[in-house]
Amino acid sequence: MKITDVAAAVIERPDGSFLLGQRAADTFYPGYWEFPGGKLEAGETPHDALLRELDEELEIEVLSATPWIVREHVYEHAHVRLHFFRVREWRGEIKDHVHAALEWQRPGATTVAPMLPANAPVLAALALPDFYGITHAGEIGIDVQLTRLERALKAGLRLLQLREPALAADRREPFAAAAVAMCRAHGARVLVNGDSQLAWAVGADGVHLSGDQLASLRARPGFPLVAASCHDERDLARAADAGLDFVVVGTVMPTPSHPGQATLGWAGLTKLLATCPLPAYAVGGLSRPDIASARLAGAHGIAAIRAAWPP
Repeated sequence: MKITDVAAAVIERPDGSFLLGQRAADTFYPGYWEFPGGKLEAGETPHDALLRELDEELEIEVLSATPWIVREHVYEHAHVRLHFFRVREWRGEIKDHVHAALEWQRPGATTVAPMLPANAPVLAALALPDFYGITHAGEIGIDVQLTRLERALKAGLRLLQLREPALAADRREPFAAAAVAMCRAHGARVLVNGDSQLAWAVGADGVHLSGDQLASLRARPGFPLVAASCHDERDLARAADAGLDFVVVGTVMPTPSHPGQATLGWAGLTKLLATCPLPAYAVGGLSRPDIASARLAGAHGIAAIRAAWPP
């Protein structure tokens, strides 16, 4: 079946809400909800099609659109490749010309139904924050890490990875249990790096797999959240095939912990994420001011160790 390329817009307001449209009665899947957008015309790039479609459908001029994820779905009538963009800046008053209705929705709290089948993973991805903090209590000390974690949670941190290769084995579970309890109190989600048994023991939300674990994975672990570290196209394909929720991709910039290691740079990251179907966090020498650059490269946000825990 021929693949039909489609540009799709996640139009977002400053409060984080996003726009959905209900398909009209004279279309496939009438009454279903979708993200605004449409098919690419001959010679168009996905970005060009996005600008044209939003002008035609909603009468808005897009001022900023960053690439996000690319997902394929086979419907009864078509095999589509959806190029999703995050649209946070536009000019004009939204006036709908093709949908039966429009609704602003909140990530993780969608109230309209049914959604087009291709969009369920997209809604889940939108509920992920743009910053992924990674612990290093083995280096700075457990008490210091927990103090800085509490401060970060109060400041809005909502996604955490417990990664403690330098922490003594008999201290990992007590530390992980304390960190999970602290995160629960602030509505944050927690993944344990590489250790499913520990994740189950402390009631974490999921597990973060290493590249080696991903390469040998036979089935997705049974957690609500499963992520993996990826370094190339093969890793990304494995993560997508396993149905993981997100990936961490790098190394983007030089880091103190890995001097001399080859890096992707922003151009390399952009190339690697060009067709990535999963939300990706850029990692390696990055801090919060780099989130805008990461988004331009197609990333969902950034992951960081040292930048997550300033003194």
